[in-house]
Amino acid sequence: MNRKNLIAIACVLTVMAMTGAAFAAVPLYRIFCQVTGFDGTVMRADQAPDTVLDETVLIRFDTNVRDLPMVFRAEQVSQRVRIGETGMAFFDVTNTSDQPIQATAAYNVVPERAGPYFQKLQCFCFDSQTIQPGQTMKFPVQYFVAPEIATDRESRGVREITLSYTFYPTKGAQDSANPAAATGAAA
Repeated sequence: MNRKNLIAIACVLTVMAMTGAAFAAVPLYRIFCQVTGFDGTVMRADQAPDTVLDETVLIRFDTNVRDLPMVFRAEQVSQRVRIGETGMAFFDVTNTSDQPIQATAAYNVVPERAGPYFQKLQCFCFDSQTIQPGQTMKFPVQYFVAPEIATDRESRGVREITLSYTFYPTKGAQDSANPAAATGAAA
């Protein structure tokens, strides 16, 4: 092979590698945030901690809906829990349309530095949800604030955490529920 062919092959391989990296960036970033708690991403836990501190944290709940005909609210505005103690919160979702809705709830916490310490044992946000027309569903969230928050230099002063959820349509689910929308035909 001559030098021109080698350069052309190297350029094509570089472009292919960069395109692949661009497509992989979003899922890799999401995984990174879930593993590290970066950018206020809440971490998933397998079990609650053994240590419960006397210090408390006020947990506030925020609910939002994006592009869906539904009502989404927390049954309580806030809860005060001891650090390390398992808390339970409930959320109500009502489908106000005449069609089934398939949606997923994205979540994060503020302040962002609390993300690695706010951990969930059980959450409706781990899976896509299907809510039938007119149906109201109650979703639980079981969580705790890890005791390490009290000794972390950057997070030591955190006494209030806001857990925020946004329900958004699950990609492709609305189209499969409405075949006319998938084909572009008028309903």
